[in-house]
Amino acid sequence: MKVLITGGAGFIGGNFVYYALREHQNWQIVCLDKLTYAANPATLNMAKTYPNFTFVQGDIADGALVFSLFEREKFDLVINFAAESHVDRSIKNSRVFLESNVLGVQTLLDACNAFGVGRFHQISTDEVYGDLPLGSTEPAFSENSPLKPSSPYAASKAAADLLVLSYRRTYGTPVTISRSSNNYGPYQFAEKFIPLCITRALSGRRPPLYGDGKNVRDWLYVEDHCRAIDVILSRGREGEIYNIGGGCELPNIEVLGRIMRSLGKDEDFFEYVADRPGHDRRYAMDCSKIKELGWQPQTPFESGLARTIDWYRQNNEWWG
Repeated sequence: MKVLITGGAGFIGGNFVYYALREHQNWQIVCLDKLTYAANPATLNMAKTYPNFTFVQGDIADGALVFSLFEREKFDLVINFAAESHVDRSIKNSRVFLESNVLGVQTLLDACNAFGVGRFHQISTDEVYGDLPLGSTEPAFSENSPLKPSSPYAASKAAADLLVLSYRRTYGTPVTISRSSNNYGPYQFAEKFIPLCITRALSGRRPPLYGDGKNVRDWLYVEDHCRAIDVILSRGREGEIYNIGGGCELPNIEVLGRIMRSLGKDEDFFEYVADRPGHDRRYAMDCSKIKELGWQPQTPFESGLARTIDWYRQNNEWWG
């Protein structure tokens, strides 16, 4: 089984690389990553010691590189984690998000069609649905909910999802899509909320908290996400979308307080900062569809957060 994992030097992609090396020893894995600012080559140091793992540096939007790689490797499966994913950066400069998250996906899909890849799986996000008001009685987002992205980043991911589905309809490309809630765990770049809070506090600096801190997110431990992707690849139906959520909705201010307590800081060891434009208030996902495939999140937030804090404590060289 020849598998391409794009974006494998990033957070979720890197965790999935190690999951796959552990759970699928018959996979021959090629990792393609551009190594932009949020990717850390050190994430893959251990993976490079495996004989069934190969790393290639490159851009998924580089058609010549992608097509030559597909022609040489004859992939059976492509899993696309590669993406620009930071909302604040997309507000300041959206072009790079469109180039990577839309044109890069188009390039991969064209290569899949040209070389007969058996499955293309797109990693998406719950942010394509927009948000729900705090205290709302509206139902959680299902896979059939309308797309109402709030940021250029979320719009680029929604556009990619629609492109993937259009390739299924037009060309018969074998595709699946997963949309996950907020992930946390090892190897996450420190611009994201949980690792930012941890690393700032470990450095003796106050973490920032947007707005009133009451924005609610559904937290999913990254290893549970990896298992969900594996379930979709093995049992999911082609052409379908699957929501993946942790079933753990918490306001940001409560998450930050838990982190501060775990690190021996006062709960008010942070500073309020101006809210970002278009900041989504609440995400909530209906994950009954993937649960029908036999998947459930297995990591309680308390233990997942403790493991995450311990990892950053022990890996200062990685994030420092």
